[in-house]
Amino acid sequence: MTGHPAHHHQETGDLPLDVAVPAVFVVLLAVGYVLMAARARRRNVQAGWSRWRTGGFLAGCVLLAAGVLPPLAPWAYDDFRGHMLQHLLIGMYAPLGLVLGAPVTLLLRNLPAGQGRRLTSLLQRRPVQVLANPVTTLVLGVGTLAVLYFTPLYNATSANTGLHWLLHTHFLLAGCLFAYVLAGPDPAPARPSVPVRLVVLGVAIAAHAVISQLMYGGFGINIHVPVDQVQGGAQIMYYGGDIAELLLAVALIATWRPEHTRCRAPSPQRRPKTARPAIP
Repeated sequence: MTGHPAHHHQETGDLPLDVAVPAVFVVLLAVGYVLMAARARRRNVQAGWSRWRTGGFLAGCVLLAAGVLPPLAPWAYDDFRGHMLQHLLIGMYAPLGLVLGAPVTLLLRNLPAGQGRRLTSLLQRRPVQVLANPVTTLVLGVGTLAVLYFTPLYNATSANTGLHWLLHTHFLLAGCLFAYVLAGPDPAPARPSVPVRLVVLGVAIAAHAVISQLMYGGFGINIHVPVDQVQGGAQIMYYGGDIAELLLAVALIATWRPEHTRCRAPSPQRRPKTARPAIP
């Protein structure tokens, strides 16, 4: 486990392309959300839009920016510990903030009625239901980690800028999907009960712990970096992942809306049958 990944800068003007592109993306994401929130308040003054949700989404944007921009991004190229911290920010912490901002609900508030119905219908389709299944999100999130660190994939992504950013995109989308299915305030197709989601979260916690322990011990991993970096990255994954998943559990409970049983009208009591007189 030796060697360092190559770090290639593409420049546009005076600003490197790998800094300019993510910076513009995060700014557009934050500004777009703020403008839609302001429009939602204007369109329905009484309903308004929660500033807590806006704060959560903007916090997610800040965490995402911290993960993809300097000083962390250059360090992540050259040090596996930086990569692991970057993974936690992009794939676990930022998605939680973004999802708690309820962007789908905000989008529905801004769309015309017809387009809103089409979007709602799209969310109810079978492919979306399969994608939004907790087991699917678990495989996309945790399963990728096993493939990444126990095959040559990590070394390939470290040496190729395109694969590197593709991996970041996957981490972000998989993290948002996992947080959305488990604890998102937005409507989700066929969202399972809270106990089922807690079980899925427990499996994710256990899988993260096993992968980080195997990584720390050097069992089966395929990461071409110094041993001290691998062990440091494993510790970051173990403790940082636990904190992120604890926050996700808190969000799950906080956004839980128990279904109230409908009060049924009391059924009219049947009159007791009068006994027929016995025939002599």
